[in-house]
This record gives sequence, C-alpha cells and structure tokens, in this order.
Amino acid sequence: MSPKSRLYTLVKAWKNKPFQEVRDVCGEPWLGLSSEALEEYQSWSKRQAISNEPIFNTQGTKLTGSIFRPLITAADPQLLRLFMEGLDTITYWYRSGRFIPGILPIPEKSMASSDFVDALIDLTLNSRLPVGLVNLGIHINEDADYADLSKEGLLRMRRLGVLIHFLNFSGAASQMRWIEEMQPEGIHLELGPFRVNGLPTEINEQIKSFRSPIYAKNITLLRDLENATNLGVSHCYGGLMMSPVSRHQMLHISDSRIAKAIFSLHPHKNHNGDK
Repeated sequence: MSPKSRLYTLVKAWKNKPFQEVRDVCGEPWLGLSSEALEEYQSWSKRQAISNEPIFNTQGTKLTGSIFRPLITAADPQLLRLFMEGLDTITYWYRSGRFIPGILPIPEKSMASSDFVDALIDLTLNSRLPVGLVNLGIHINEDADYADLSKEGLLRMRRLGVLIHFLNFSGAASQMRWIEEMQPEGIHLELGPFRVNGLPTEINEQIKSFRSPIYAKNITLLRDLENATNLGVSHCYGGLMMSPVSRHQMLHISDSRIAKAIFSLHPHKNHNGDK
C-alpha cells in the first residue's frame, strides 16, 4: 500500500468516526477556526509535532508509555484542544497495533471545573480507547480552595477507567495526604536536585512506603539513572533515555536498541567475567 493510500485510509476513518464537537469552558470554538480549517490544521500538526516523550523501564528494555508534552505548559484556553490531540495520538498508536499508554498532563485547578471535566469525559468516551491507555497527569498545588473539587473531578475520570498520575512529587505533607487519599497509578519525581547529596532520608522512606509505581523524570545524566536504579524506580524518562519524538516516530522505537545504548554507558562484565 502506498503512503498516499495509507493517509487516505486514516483520514477516511477519522471522518467516519462519530464525534460530538466539544467547546472550551468559555463556550467558544477552539482558536476561532471553522471545522474544516481546524481539521486541516490538526491533520498537519499531529504528523509533524515533536510532542511525545517516551517512557522506559529503568533498564531501558521496554517502552512503557509516553507523556504528551504540549499539555505541560498549555494555557487554559488550549487545554481541551491539546487534550483532544493527545487522545488522537494514543488512538493512532492503538490502531497501528501499539498499546502505548499516554499521560496527558492537566493542572489540578482545571479539574475543579465541572464543565471542564464534562468536556474531558465527552472526549474520552468518544475516543473509545481501552482502559489503561489514557492517563491523566496532575500537577498538585497548595491552593485548598479547589483541592476538594478537583478530587471529585478526578474520581469522575477514574470511573471511566482513566488512570491518574501525580507529576510533581517533592515530599510536601499536603502531597502525602493527597497520595494517601487518591492512590494514584503513578508518582513522578525529579532526581536532578539530589545528584550531589542524594535523596533526603524522609523522601526516601516516603517513596518506599508507596504502593504506586515511581517514575523518575528529566533523566539527563548517568548520575540520575544510577540514583533511579538504587531507589528502585520503575520507569524513567528524559534526555538520557530518549528525546521527544513525533507520534509516528514513536511507532518505530526499538526497545532493544535503547537498552543496548543505555547498557553500553555502564561498566559491566562480559561472559568471561572481564570488565
């Protein structure tokens, strides 16, 4: 099948897919574009954007997921549009035969809006993706005004089968309470600040008490990877593992090549016992 015919098949499948337009919280169409212009823009941008950061197990032997980076810094009016793009990316992998879980970051305060959560639910249901492929990544803040409301929104998403990840763990008491109450499916920790002195004893003990898998993010130096290994981290992502890629490039990541590259950076013994 030629590349042109494959593109035609993808476009045809998308156009035939039942879809209910979801507007942003303010009720305005996304970007003020017509539906035809929006579809054309999305079709081009999704093929070209370097938006997906691969996540591997600590040994680098298995691709375990991806984080959709545009949502990390998105402004509020962009959230629903980018969330839809993230879902479409996961769907693209799924229809291509790759079961790659995608983490879609959303600010905690946005989950306090029932209208916003309603829109997320509509988009998630319309994607028809299997349970486990859609993950919400939440940045936890200290503002108690919307903390309880956001938890209700997260529970509504969880009832759909959406998994919850806590993206910015730092050991604060308020974060510990949130983790104990919500029991997220993943806890993300940055090891960069602890390269010199190592993890404080308190955080080390907290991490070991969690039942949730630990993700080490922004892994850029060998020291970060060594700390992640010593800590028993389950998943790693960052420049040392692999830089962000497009959604099409993600389909062609070779786990064995990544493992070989990471393994070659460490002193190790061969079968004869020599260094």
